[in-house]
Amino acid sequence: MTQESTLGDSPAWVKTFDLCSPDFRSAFSRQFGGRAKLLLKNLVFGLMRSRATYDRSGVSLDSITEVVRSSRQQLKLAVLDMTGTTVADDGLIERAFSSAVAPEGVEPGSERYRSMLGYLRETMGISKIDVFRQLFGANHEQAARVHRAFEVGYDEALSEGTLRPVPGAESAINFLRETGIKVCLTTGFARHTQNSMLESLGWMGLADLSLCPADAGRGGPFPDMILTAILALDLDDVRQTLVVGDTTSDIQSGCRAGASLVLGVLTGTHQEAALRAAGAHDVIPSVAELPTLLSGAGNTLHSLWR
Repeated sequence: MTQESTLGDSPAWVKTFDLCSPDFRSAFSRQFGGRAKLLLKNLVFGLMRSRATYDRSGVSLDSITEVVRSSRQQLKLAVLDMTGTTVADDGLIERAFSSAVAPEGVEPGSERYRSMLGYLRETMGISKIDVFRQLFGANHEQAARVHRAFEVGYDEALSEGTLRPVPGAESAINFLRETGIKVCLTTGFARHTQNSMLESLGWMGLADLSLCPADAGRGGPFPDMILTAILALDLDDVRQTLVVGDTTSDIQSGCRAGASLVLGVLTGTHQEAALRAAGAHDVIPSVAELPTLLSGAGNTLHSLWR
């Protein structure tokens, strides 16, 4: 559940720091161990209002101040999922899926179809060829055939010009790049389909890099695409990375890659509870919230420490 605080009763020095900085939680935990969660909660909600309060707790105010200062490591890369996170799906994936499996005798409305569709939804964010291999078992030839039909069907939908960005996504990407944060767009689709998506949206060149599973070795929930982006864009530390996605696979990928901040969004497939259970540091309504969150504007703290 989202927590809010105005920080109005907090010490004046607290307001001079960005409590939403990506490395804040990990630095605080390293410094204060098992006491970190309670200390941070008190800090955020203004319950520790004086030096005397800190002294009675056995924690030096100066030591907390130093942790906050030292934890403001600048983000240098944002890895953003495409479908469901920056790109609205509008049912295109499920329509392409229905068209692809029908020639294999999987009729819409049948029990087998419902089971397969449920699995497709559960595994959103995972490489599509891997999903079809699971659905069709050991018959890899059939899985490859269905996957090709799926990609063709999705490409046909793209050619109709129906693809649209999540509202505010393009502005968020521009904001990130303008503030010096490189952007990588990732997908579970094949390279051809990803390029078609970028062309349809007029997004060629919008981001610094785009990656699909074939570019990195594996798709989600593995960290390969994120780590490939980190290497390709010359980052020094995985902790300089922000990951945003709408599926549990996206979240697991970010956590496994060691990203400092892994955010779920509610514009795609999976719900808040599932995203949090997968390890999301927080869940925000949309990628459009990133400029506000990262600039520190406003006084909302989204579950800063869970």
